[in-house]
Amino acid sequence: MSVGPGPATTPPLASRIALVTGASRGIGAAIAVALAEAGASVVVNYAANAAGAERVVRTITERGGRAVAVQADVGSAEDVERLFLEADRAFGGQLDVLVNNAGIYYATDLQEVTPEVFDHLFRINVLGVMLCCQAAASRFPGEGGSIINVSSLAATKGASGSLVYSATKGAIDALTRTLSEDLAPRNIRVNAINPGLVITEGTQAAGFATAELERLWTAKTALGRVATPEDIAPVVVFLASAASRWLTGETIHTTGGVR
Repeated sequence: MSVGPGPATTPPLASRIALVTGASRGIGAAIAVALAEAGASVVVNYAANAAGAERVVRTITERGGRAVAVQADVGSAEDVERLFLEADRAFGGQLDVLVNNAGIYYATDLQEVTPEVFDHLFRINVLGVMLCCQAAASRFPGEGGSIINVSSLAATKGASGSLVYSATKGAIDALTRTLSEDLAPRNIRVNAINPGLVITEGTQAAGFATAELERLWTAKTALGRVATPEDIAPVVVFLASAASRWLTGETIHTTGGVR
């Protein structure tokens, strides 16, 4: 007796609209592609890398998905307003998932911190998250939605030479917990992921992808290697989907078991 194919499975994010900030490369790009593969239509935000954002859009559309690239500096209230208005125009004003991935890194120790460095890092890494959450909150439907903030292991373990960056990520963890309380009555869940070392264009440019540093991270990671963006993206899809409906206010360490 032959058995035919079973009924088609509905993708977990079918008919959902997602917006991913800082999605032109690295972790953000992988997240955008993974959300699209899970059925979502995706707004691919970028600050300066238009070519990278268009590559992400092309990857999604060539696989049968829907995506649009929108330029905006998330640290600018005017840009964020425009970002969400363009998302409205592209996908009809609905928003179900917001991924706050955009962020910048400067290597600083105590003596190198200046008001300008402090303000720039906090404007992008923290204010940018707040502005996007503010804009998104009014667009979620009555049944709620999901906000995922990309934080860092540096928020809890610290990282030598990254004083202000670590402080911004600690702020993101605190913001995640507080917003989860504030938005819970509207069934908007807010969670964070805290990756360790992930090999991306950004970590390579910042000097974090050296053979020596990879060896050190591999030695202290239970799974015995450093991460790629494709290791991180499925966790975001999970947090965006109904499978995580009982999770809010959580910070999930996506580190491969850093000891």
